[in-house]
Amino acid sequence: MKKMLITLIAFMMILLSNSAIGQTAADSIKINKYIYCELVGNQKILSYKVTVSIDYGEEKGFFQDTRMRNEQTGKVQTFNSMIDALNYMGNNGWEFVQAYIVTTGQQNVYHWLLKKKRI
Repeated sequence: MKKMLITLIAFMMILLSNSAIGQTAADSIKINKYIYCELVGNQKILSYKVTVSIDYGEEKGFFQDTRMRNEQTGKVQTFNSMIDALNYMGNNGWEFVQAYIVTTGQQNVYHWLLKKKRI
């Protein structure tokens, strides 16, 4: 009788402990409060100016042009340097996160990661 009672109590404890696993309060979940983008800068040939493409992580077509464009004219926007592009993005609410350079042949390709608070 004692063995049966101990087995029953152990079985009940196992059942009760499994029901509490995986419970998370909604307040304890961290929601990503930033959106990110990547600026990719290519230096123009025989010039110090750079052309900047922007990647928001969205799906794009194979031949889709992601270079930054002037809002008024629609033409490809050229910046004096990557700092010029960063100042432009900073005026639009973006913050600098990290930068790295990939060298291909004799040309540097600048990758800058930016973040912005979600509204």
